[in-house]
Amino acid sequence: MKTSRKEFIRSALAASTGLMVPSFVQANVLDRPLVDPIDPVIVKEFVLKSHNDFAQVQELLGEYPHLLNAAVDWKDGDFETGIGAMAHMGYVDQVKFMLEKGARFDIFVLALLGQTTLVKSLIDVYPQALHSIGPHGFTLLHHAKKGGDNAKELYEYLKEKGLTEEFIKTFKDK
Repeated sequence: MKTSRKEFIRSALAASTGLMVPSFVQANVLDRPLVDPIDPVIVKEFVLKSHNDFAQVQELLGEYPHLLNAAVDWKDGDFETGIGAMAHMGYVDQVKFMLEKGARFDIFVLALLGQTTLVKSLIDVYPQALHSIGPHGFTLLHHAKKGGDNAKELYEYLKEKGLTEEFIKTFKDK
């Protein structure tokens, strides 16, 4: 099979461009100034306050906007964000505030908010998600119960699927 000069040049350009892209991307990443991580003490305060002091959460977010998605490692695989704390506490309005700010959300937040269609579709695609545990061992059933009337349909669905536990002790010393 003969290749025309034009096809050869086009292929060579495409191949050489593909080789340059990774080095260009790497150069841009390496050229970024290194920024210190948020002080873990501040992250911990933010997540702790997300359990019971919304005014302080708002103040901290004003001072440190990147706390929005910061997580505390409570050890042994127990990670928690501010929105995760608010979700397992049942603070629907505060969770919505965080979402409006652009916070990341997960299946537990969706359960609190009674997003039955979304949670069902996630469980259909990933059946093990039904047995996921959130911060501190709180289950989807717990989050749906905390969602009240808006999550009642989801709560019943989860029970029909076999969930019975609202809390699973899985983290050391908790």
